[in-house]
Amino acid sequence: MTPSDLKAYLDNLIRKNLQISTMIWGPPGIGKSSIVGQIAQEYDIDFVDVRLSQLAPTDLRGLPVAEDGISKWYPPEFLPRGGKGILFLDELNMAPPAMQGVAQQLILDRKVGSYVVPSGWFVWAAGNRKEDRAAVFDMPAPLANRFLHLEAQADFNSFKAYALEAGVHEQIIAFLSFRPTLLHKIDPQQPAWPSPRSWEMASALHHAELDITPAVGVSTATEFHAFIQLYKTLPNLTPILAGKGDRIPWPQEPSTKYATAVGLTVRAADANQAYNAFMWLSQVATAEWVQLFAVDLFRVMRSKGHLGVLAQLVQKDAKLQQFMKDFQQLMGL
Repeated sequence: MTPSDLKAYLDNLIRKNLQISTMIWGPPGIGKSSIVGQIAQEYDIDFVDVRLSQLAPTDLRGLPVAEDGISKWYPPEFLPRGGKGILFLDELNMAPPAMQGVAQQLILDRKVGSYVVPSGWFVWAAGNRKEDRAAVFDMPAPLANRFLHLEAQADFNSFKAYALEAGVHEQIIAFLSFRPTLLHKIDPQQPAWPSPRSWEMASALHHAELDITPAVGVSTATEFHAFIQLYKTLPNLTPILAGKGDRIPWPQEPSTKYATAVGLTVRAADANQAYNAFMWLSQVATAEWVQLFAVDLFRVMRSKGHLGVLAQLVQKDAKLQQFMKDFQQLMGL
């Protein structure tokens, strides 16, 4: 499933209060833990992220302390005591078998030692697969059989939707629109390689006018640097956003088309500018480019709170009305 599908599935588990232990599988860097954190934030519940590969069994079970001649286990402070939230056991299958054995008690019985998981908490876990070249251990069959198993893959459309709202650099979004296969590409020979996580780091570097090679690797950074030279050939987007782009032609080079469409999407500050860009593109570009642009534009305008005004402007133009109807169905508006 895509990261968007994963988030929707987890959202349903919370909304329907299905406290079934859930294991999320997927390659490193695609945002598994970030998605779980977003779910907790959206529902305004607590989120405890435990990296099992960094713990010893006593760190989870607690320490034995003599009390009235009896040894009692004192649980660690990071385990939840009450309220409602998600207890997230990350890197589960990177933990050694002894650690997985202790975690198994927590997952299967919702308790370990003298500690009991509060009733309002969901217990979820995540891990990488062997094919991801991660240093993982086999998961015991009794443990695996008590989980729901959800497998997520890197997906550009999911990343793009997130990137547009999160302020990822415009040139990085445009580059990945042109070269989506470079969203996630593990290179076992290099320490740096592209993934959704490393592209976010690259965005921060690029905003700071620093080289992105340390985040995504040499070969990917070389392609990116060649791509951003295209920005020198982009049409002037300012008059287009101001509604004065009648004499500005649509680029011919596919890479420049992606850069232009993403540039207009990111730079549209309000509904009026968005409408002007929409009108210009509908006049100079083919239908597939208008559709691609509109999906992103409506998503960004919705996040900014301008979608209602944009919809009113679009309704004034008969040519754009059908687009609006299609996207209302597509995006569930």
